[in-house]
Amino acid sequence: MTLPENHARTGEPDSSVGELVKRASEQLSELVRGEMRLARAELAEKGKRAGLGGGLLGGAALIAVIGLQALVATAIALLALAVSVWAAAAIVTGVLFVIAAVLALLGKKQVARAVPPAPEAAIDSVKADVEEIKGRAHR
Repeated sequence: MTLPENHARTGEPDSSVGELVKRASEQLSELVRGEMRLARAELAEKGKRAGLGGGLLGGAALIAVIGLQALVATAIALLALAVSVWAAAAIVTGVLFVIAAVLALLGKKQVARAVPPAPEAAIDSVKADVEEIKGRAHR
């Protein structure tokens, strides 16, 4: 099927609807492939940056742990001015274990609140929607 008005305006022979659909489909496919290539390249670049950032954060965490160890040694040395070195070390160790126990209990409480890992509110909402639909269907 050809459209004579188009032929008169462009001076080109009219294409059939099938040819136009085929060309549009090919152009759309090429557009999608191009967008996918762009997305893949962008994600690869972001992945490299995320990897580098993760490595730098890991290095920072390691240095922070070493810094905390130095702080503990400083606390022991400072406390050793008032008591013997072994007592200072024992006091600082005890304080660290108390802090660790408190953090462990807080962490355990948070994990317990996250279990089971299901979106319970969303599930309840869907169940309510299903019941509402069933109720309206029986009317």
